Amino acid sequence: MEWGCGVRELANAIDHLSAEDPSDIPRGLLAEQLIELHWQMARLQAQIARRTYVRSPGA
Repeated sequence: MEWGCGVRELANAIDHLSAEDPSDIPRGLLAEQLIELHWQMARLQAQIARRTYVRSPGA
């Protein structure tokens, strides 16, 4: 996978979510999506943390 490909895919996924109108989503499905979005946000925060603490070789 080329560098940055994952970030572009993430941006595209967020764009798709932004295009949805949450008021059109049935309540049960909306609750499921909220749980999934929080799970994915935690995963994203973990990846941000991994990249924040990368040290240069020999440091």
